[in-house]
Amino acid sequence: MPRIFGTDGVRGRANVDLTAELALELSVAAAHVLGETGQFEGHRPVALVARDPRASGEFLEAAVVAGLASAGVDVIRVGVVPTPAAAFLVNHLDADLGVMLSASHNPMPDNGIKFFARGGVKLDDDLEDLIEARLGAAWTRPTGADVGRVVDRPDAVEDYIAHLVGSLNEDQSLSGLTVVLDCANGAAYHTAPSAFTASGAHVITLHADPNGLNINENSGSTHMGDLQRAVVEHGAHLGFAFDGDADRCLAVDAQGQLIDGDQILAILALAMKQAGQLHVNTVVATVMSNLGFLQAMAAHDIRVDQTKVGDRYVLESMNANGFVLGGEQSGHVIMSEFATTGDGVLTALHVAAEVVASGSSLAELGAVMTRLPQVMINVPGVNKARAGFDPGVTSAVTAASRELGDHGRVLLRPSGTEPLVRVMVEAESTARAQSVAERLAAVVKDRLTL
Repeated sequence: MPRIFGTDGVRGRANVDLTAELALELSVAAAHVLGETGQFEGHRPVALVARDPRASGEFLEAAVVAGLASAGVDVIRVGVVPTPAAAFLVNHLDADLGVMLSASHNPMPDNGIKFFARGGVKLDDDLEDLIEARLGAAWTRPTGADVGRVVDRPDAVEDYIAHLVGSLNEDQSLSGLTVVLDCANGAAYHTAPSAFTASGAHVITLHADPNGLNINENSGSTHMGDLQRAVVEHGAHLGFAFDGDADRCLAVDAQGQLIDGDQILAILALAMKQAGQLHVNTVVATVMSNLGFLQAMAAHDIRVDQTKVGDRYVLESMNANGFVLGGEQSGHVIMSEFATTGDGVLTALHVAAEVVASGSSLAELGAVMTRLPQVMINVPGVNKARAGFDPGVTSAVTAASRELGDHGRVLLRPSGTEPLVRVMVEAESTARAQSVAERLAAVVKDRLTL
């Protein structure tokens, strides 16, 4: 049976893969495992529960709260907030456990459950495995005064907004800056406009009216068209688009051109280096980061520590080595001084502040790196476990890498959730990248088809 925890919690189609029963059982199992591993330190435990605006989050939230309270855990229910807000509030409210209900950038019918330990950090793989193993196990139910109590704290999100605004220096006002924010009809619908307005910016909002059904629908960081048009039409200085739970953001410059996660990371890395804040001049990125990003960092004497794909692996490297900045091409950026996870609104605020502080446009700042054309081909129905060992595949990859030389690269990555292999090629032109990728995909299909 496949592991139900993926790289970012448990995710699937709500009421099919992720049911109320599973949500309740996961919550009970998490309460027991964390208690038995000393996470509650002998006191009555407290959990924080949050969600994004999806309609399914309403019944899943009820199931999670019921599971926790039935296991003797007191619950603070904070309502609809971004995932990074939930992480912050776990620590801010001194909770022992956090549960976030969100499927991030996925379409509305999906949902997910993410757990946070004390301090607002994601659970490691070992704890997730223990929780999964505990599902459905017999347990002694508390009664009377030992059952958990539930309180609502929708006002707690204001503390998170104050934290965001306070992350900027006193001289980092965004006054005079016009910013368009695409909130994806998601969890950032209130926090993002509030934080930018409080920081002095003139804010124009898009897709900030969630109704439970329209999250990520033709909006947000996976659909940038509306934001690109709005920035140009309003003559704004720049714009930001968030995903459904606002743990990532992408940007648009005044001309409506996309500024992706690699460029955002490069802008922040240079700014932090110049301010003497970039620990050992190192930034953490994944193996999917564009070669142009790696070249730009090398040109500015900044080392890049590369990890597997997934912000949890970026964070693991940051925590293990004391690095303060890391992120992904998708727009997950972690600034460890202020957050324990990717935070789209925090990232956007600091990029906007750098525009003001530098006196440069976002386009000028983003030009620090030149993105090489990147082509990705998914090859389904293959034995992904053999991708790194099959001699025919490895020989083809070696030959393609030698052919591209310093002007491109090749990456084969087995999917973490599907029986497919992703073939990624970067080259000096799209045509060259497409040609090499198609050739490699054909080899993968021929050698690894099930």
